[in-house]
Amino acid sequence: MATARARRAEAAPVPIDDRGGDPAFAPRPVPLVIDLDGTLLRTDLLLEGVIALLRANPLMLFAMLLWLPRGRAYFKRRIAEGAALDVATLPANAALLAHIEVRKAAGQEIVLATAADELMALRALRRFPVFDRVVASDGVRNLKGETKAAQLRALYPQGFDYAGDSAADLPVWAAARRVIVVEASTAVLRAAKALGKPVEAFPAASRSRALLKGLRLHQWVKNALVFLPLVLGGRAGEAQAWGSALLAFLALGLVASASYLLNDLLDLSHDRAHWSKRERPLASGALPLAAGLGALVLGLTGGLALAALAGAAVVAGVLAYLALTLAYSAWLKRVPMLDTLTLGGLFSLRIVLGVAAVGVAWSPWLLTFSMFLFTSLSFAKRHTELRGAVRRGQAGPIAGRGYQPADEGVVLAFGVASGLASVVIFILYLANEAFHHAALAAPLALWSFPLILVLFMGRVWLLAGRDALHDDPVAFAVKDRPSLALAGIAGLAFAVAAFGLPHRLLPQGFEPSWVMRSSVS
Repeated sequence: MATARARRAEAAPVPIDDRGGDPAFAPRPVPLVIDLDGTLLRTDLLLEGVIALLRANPLMLFAMLLWLPRGRAYFKRRIAEGAALDVATLPANAALLAHIEVRKAAGQEIVLATAADELMALRALRRFPVFDRVVASDGVRNLKGETKAAQLRALYPQGFDYAGDSAADLPVWAAARRVIVVEASTAVLRAAKALGKPVEAFPAASRSRALLKGLRLHQWVKNALVFLPLVLGGRAGEAQAWGSALLAFLALGLVASASYLLNDLLDLSHDRAHWSKRERPLASGALPLAAGLGALVLGLTGGLALAALAGAAVVAGVLAYLALTLAYSAWLKRVPMLDTLTLGGLFSLRIVLGVAAVGVAWSPWLLTFSMFLFTSLSFAKRHTELRGAVRRGQAGPIAGRGYQPADEGVVLAFGVASGLASVVIFILYLANEAFHHAALAAPLALWSFPLILVLFMGRVWLLAGRDALHDDPVAFAVKDRPSLALAGIAGLAFAVAAFGLPHRLLPQGFEPSWVMRSSVS
């Protein structure tokens, strides 16, 4: 009898002593609870869903306005039901995911607890099978803040560890045994530490740096075209004209930066499928969607306010630029050839804005020149994308574009032809118009421009053929030393054309007007 009792005792499971001590009596680890939005995923599923619905049908905005009064949980459920999101491409926090897998291997239960709708959470679960359980909003109850804390206390009275990222997680951290702060702001991290519990932090990269990158301030170089009519129109010596041009420059810069953010928001899914654009701040999650939307609104508001200070004509020009940018982001970017012409038109609009700001005469030659020049650079951008697709062996259409890898040769031909056409048009401008501007002190200096243009365009297309060109030619030009040297020479030539050479630099006995003016004037 005693022997049988002993055998039954040996076969019984070993009890777990939560008090610790002998390794045979190791404490059962409490569950590790992970938030989804901004924590495991470096994005917000609700905003992702809203953007996806509006991108597919802008009229959905009116339906959303009807859903909102019925509560946040109901709103999330309707967004989850209608939005087609590819959860597999959404940016995840790789460091946190690795931490979760280590804890899972150690025997800890892994729970996903999110204020996102349950339908969204279940999609995430298919991507991250590491989770043992999902707790989420259900269309009636919004599982956030105190509500989430109460739910987790009821489910895990023995305690739990919790990983979150925002101030809304503070009540949950207060109920948790251990606090895990993931890429939160300094204020949130400080508040979490003030709870007096063990804290583990996953630091975030600089969001201000990500915002500056998302605003693409280097693209403001394009807006220097606003000053071109000021110089060529003979008003370079007028302080008031410079002030008006500067207001137009700043207004256009703010609106353009806002439009870049809008384009990135509308193009999130395509950017995430692109070999280089997936590293953009919004696509990668380095810049939160809410911060991007806030910067977008501020940029548009500030830009239009500055435009109003510059006058009604500048406001009209900025609004025209914004309208064409919206049309490009929503539709035109997916129409082959028309997309590059649209980009060329946006460049020409900058010159139109400069004409409106300083009130000089229109120059059809100059506008046509800019159209061909910047259409060529736009073709270079597309050619680089197509070369990259060919190099990676891609056979199908380019995501978010209307091009296929087989179009590379046609794009190359149109791009080079447009660049050479811009040089010819600039020569015609010099011969037919430039020397009729009596206000230009030294118009002959402008004859250096055709040579500068040939050298610059030749370098762009030579490097494009070698796969050595960044997919954004402007970003390439502001970092490329030969291009910067050519830009410096061009700037000097413009200065000489506008103000002339100082008398002390001229040979003795030479008449400045004779040296610097053409007989055709």
